[in-house]
Amino acid sequence: MTYFRTGDMVIHMRATLLIPDPLHRDLKRYAAKRGLTMSEVATEMLRKGLSERPKPTRLLPLPSFSAGRPLVDVANREALLDLLDRERDEQLYGKLKRR
Repeated sequence: MTYFRTGDMVIHMRATLLIPDPLHRDLKRYAAKRGLTMSEVATEMLRKGLSERPKPTRLLPLPSFSAGRPLVDVANREALLDLLDRERDEQLYGKLKRR
């Protein structure tokens, strides 16, 4: 049982846990084999589980591809807006012949 000591006083914390029947049977069996109470086993298992650090997962590499050469210098605002206008016009009106 979890407890705190303050001077000569020992304070136990109570909690109600809903444990599925098969897990309860396993916990009871495990405690009996080791001569411990179910509370002692549950406390030990919770302490172990909470203290373990999850292993860092390896990130998958992101896909990469070549997009070809840039169509416009994005630092040149006028050229960028002109390209966006042309693309919009082509979608709306189809390809227009340039004079």
